[in-house]
Amino acid sequence: MNIEKSSKKEEIQFGKVLNIAGAFIALLIGSGFATGQEVMQYFASYGIYGFLGVLAIFLLLTYVGRSFIMVGHKEQFEKGNDIFSYYCGPYLGKFYDYFSIFFLFLSVIVMVAGASAIGVQHYNWSNYLGGSLLGILAIITVIFGLNKIVEVIGKIGPIIVVLSILVSVITIAQNWNQVDIADITMKANDLVDAKKIHRASANWFLAAGSYVGFCMLWLAAFLSQVGKTSRSRREARIGAEAGAGGFSLAVLLMSAALMFKLDDIAGSQIPSLLLAEDLHHILANIFSIIIFLGIYTTSVPLLWTVSSRFSEEKTTKFKVITIVLGTIAIIIGLKLEFDQLINYVYVINGYIGILLLLIMIFKDIMKITKKN
Repeated sequence: MNIEKSSKKEEIQFGKVLNIAGAFIALLIGSGFATGQEVMQYFASYGIYGFLGVLAIFLLLTYVGRSFIMVGHKEQFEKGNDIFSYYCGPYLGKFYDYFSIFFLFLSVIVMVAGASAIGVQHYNWSNYLGGSLLGILAIITVIFGLNKIVEVIGKIGPIIVVLSILVSVITIAQNWNQVDIADITMKANDLVDAKKIHRASANWFLAAGSYVGFCMLWLAAFLSQVGKTSRSRREARIGAEAGAGGFSLAVLLMSAALMFKLDDIAGSQIPSLLLAEDLHHILANIFSIIIFLGIYTTSVPLLWTVSSRFSEEKTTKFKVITIVLGTIAIIIGLKLEFDQLINYVYVINGYIGILLLLIMIFKDIMKITKKN
């Protein structure tokens, strides 16, 4: 009887696994990945060593994804952010709790800058138009709770992944015979020295660590809640592994495509759009809209999470806080370059995330040691 109950609990549904994997991927799809700027700075800028970075993030994202989900399933946290106290204790955990909120707000600023860069590069809009439009839409959506709009447009995440992979694969196929693999790293180094492209860190390994570090600050609370509500630990674990694998594959393909076109995309705020434009201007037009909508559906939950931390949703205080925070994000996001924001905000926060990663690894080692 007990065996039957156990087997039922560990029974998995393929659809549920796909939902978890899709949610994992969609959460990491924001202005950084969709525009290609994030992939450029963390992977493509290191030449062929960037592929080692992709392998590193696959292994580390698989580890942290599984850990967050399994701990959430086991501990059943009242709030997702309680996972920080679980790993770091009450004091350092509280720091990570509040720091993650601060990072989410900084991420809203990055989203505004990304939307602004799309308008400038692809539509020749004023620098103020794209970012302001995104910020205002996000504020309105959070204030009035237009859930249906977010639900409908929220399906855009998988489309971004599919289009990104499509553009990357075609670019790779068209340029495979024209690229000197041995020359890629040298060319990347030259462009970095000329300050035409940014790098996330001094070497590919630190860049990969920083990348996983900032992803963890996005994933921790969310995945612990996914684990809490999952019927089966195995189902949740496989979903996290599939999510890490799918996202890493998309990063790998886009990294290769950007490496093959380094000369053409150097200095671009939105390198993925240049790849699409190279294939066909209609594809680039569609891609630009998809990217904007993807940034919108990422910025809304980010802004909502920050505002809801300080006040209850739909109250006057909540609305005022949302307007103030959204306006600040617009003002700052319009003043700074998108690639510079990625280089500072994500990289610095990534190093804070690395400390959390080390704490997790230490805690797991201690558990294994005690069992033995």
